[in-house]
Amino acid sequence: MYFKGIAKVDKKTKRLAKRIGAGEIAVINHMDIDEVAANSLVEAKIGLVINADKSISGRYPNKGPGILAANNILIVDNVGIEAFNSINEGDHIEVNEGIIFKDKKEIGNGKIIDKKEVDRLIGLAYENIENELDKFIDNTIDYARREKGLILGSTPIPSVKTNFNGKHVLIVVRGQDYKQDLETIITYIEDEKPILIGVDGGADALLEFGYVPDMIVGDMDSVTDRALKSTKEIVVHAYVDGRAPGLSRVEALGLEAVTFPAPGTSEDIAMLLAYENKAELIVALGTHSNMIDFLEKGRRGMASTFLVRLKIGSKLVDAKGVNLLYTSKLKPKYVLGLIVAAFFPIFIMIMLSPRAQYLLQLLQLKARLLLRM
Repeated sequence: MYFKGIAKVDKKTKRLAKRIGAGEIAVINHMDIDEVAANSLVEAKIGLVINADKSISGRYPNKGPGILAANNILIVDNVGIEAFNSINEGDHIEVNEGIIFKDKKEIGNGKIIDKKEVDRLIGLAYENIENELDKFIDNTIDYARREKGLILGSTPIPSVKTNFNGKHVLIVVRGQDYKQDLETIITYIEDEKPILIGVDGGADALLEFGYVPDMIVGDMDSVTDRALKSTKEIVVHAYVDGRAPGLSRVEALGLEAVTFPAPGTSEDIAMLLAYENKAELIVALGTHSNMIDFLEKGRRGMASTFLVRLKIGSKLVDAKGVNLLYTSKLKPKYVLGLIVAAFFPIFIMIMLSPRAQYLLQLLQLKARLLLRM
């Protein structure tokens, strides 16, 4: 295996995916590459991945490497932090059988991960899933004790300008199949005109589909400046002690924001914000709702998700995976029906119009003459 290309470097894969080009080398430091990160690299049409960390650590069966392998993108795995730090943005890199060269000098090496190796490593990860599940359950219970204020009312809800009262709210998160799900519910968006909330990068997903988010909620680590400048209101997810690292980025753009100190995830506080402001219905799309989702996010427990959904369940519709529920196909019988429906008014016009009837008689006469010839 030999590959040559220009390197793009970032410890955050989701940041890198926004600027890497087709055929370039993604140099990352990402243990257990997740599904969303892998899909973003595939969409960018990269040529190769060099990972400083283990792409599959074996803790759980993460989906990212399998997605890359299915799209014929190899990974040079676990090359180490020294090799990572030796590569700069824009460097010309050569990789030969897992050995990395820069300016003809060897700077590191790693294991090549192809589809066969992905299948082997994922198989080992499934054998470990029971141990990981035990730890996950313990952590979830521990978090739940600390985060119970989310449903008991002890977590203050900030005042916002957006009027949720009696309205539908669509909350978009960049989770599994979020694009397919968003495409499936376009009719709902057009008909109901819900308030649109983008959770971090979910705001960019809305923009991709031509919708401007009414509000962006999150820690501001994966949303673009374009999205932040387009939205009507910004809510920065802060730590419980009030620290809000994402606020400085918003202020640097000359924008205003409300901070929401709360435990849990940004998608949880987006739901809670809509619920407490008396939204009629909350539709969640792309949200993280199972153990693998949370392990891919790097969160050890999903207490906040359990608690928030327990509180708002009567108003929540989870649209995750809705694209699998219904796929519209134009069947031949429907096409025939459209043709018949289109010709019906034409037939009525002909029957009621003397000129149209005269023209039809001329056409019939010409047809007879042609047939006799």
